Amino acid sequence: MTSWIAAALIAPLLATIFWTISSTSSGSFPTLRNKRICLLIAHPDDEAMFFAPTVLALTRPELGNHVKILCLSTGNADGLGDIRKKELEKSAVHLGLRHESDVFVIDDPARFEDSMTITWSAQDISSLLASAFAPEFSSKTSDAPPKATIDVILTFDEHGVSNHPNHRSLYHGAVAFLKALMKDRSGYSCPVSLYTLTSTNVLRKYSGILDSFLTMVIGTVANLVDSVGIGGGKKYDNANNTNNGCASHLLYVSSFNDWVQARTAMTDGHKSQMLWFRWGWITIGRYMFVNDLKKERV
Repeated sequence: MTSWIAAALIAPLLATIFWTISSTSSGSFPTLRNKRICLLIAHPDDEAMFFAPTVLALTRPELGNHVKILCLSTGNADGLGDIRKKELEKSAVHLGLRHESDVFVIDDPARFEDSMTITWSAQDISSLLASAFAPEFSSKTSDAPPKATIDVILTFDEHGVSNHPNHRSLYHGAVAFLKALMKDRSGYSCPVSLYTLTSTNVLRKYSGILDSFLTMVIGTVANLVDSVGIGGGKKYDNANNTNNGCASHLLYVSSFNDWVQARTAMTDGHKSQMLWFRWGWITIGRYMFVNDLKKERV
């Protein structure tokens, strides 16, 4: 009994210490500055449940970024699509986006149905991204450099964090878009960088802020490997912590106030989704506290 009482008293203290060290140390990692950024998500609430630390960090005015959200469904599986569209706009502004007009929601269930069993076509996603962000794509000539109206796409990795097929589809669609953009353009650099959110095992997924230390170690080693060019990768510009203008790995750890803001984005913004299990997620889910993103080489 005594050991349980001691653990109950020590756990909050350790969490506070971990939180303080993690949130201050993460400031030494590379970040994105003065970029036009698209957060590509599958459903309203993905931005808060999975990407909140990233959105809160990148929308800080001093970084000069312009963040927009492109959501490929209304989340209408339960017939709440119209409600959830409005909830996404409210949540996005709460997380730091400039205006509700920076949120775009696609309502096309024929191509992008909100479903736990349906994989969306990578080609459909690629075509949508091309029409939205590469208006000159269809008319480009062979000697012209590829152009885009955004600099960065952020989305899920190939495992989709929760293994949701809609999430996984976004990765493959974004990769297809970049490959199409660079087809027959081997002499040019891709104008768009793709960063994907790292999926973890179940233990880490529900370890909250405590996972930030392991994440920081992994990120530090990965950036170190890239900085010295191990494994044939391109070397960093060490003076700017960049690789062709964008770091290879990004890490964002929320402060306590950031976490409260992200939590409120869910509880106040996405009221229709606050079922019992989501209270657990926003309390101990590590993606509410820490995001690590990897730059994909396409």
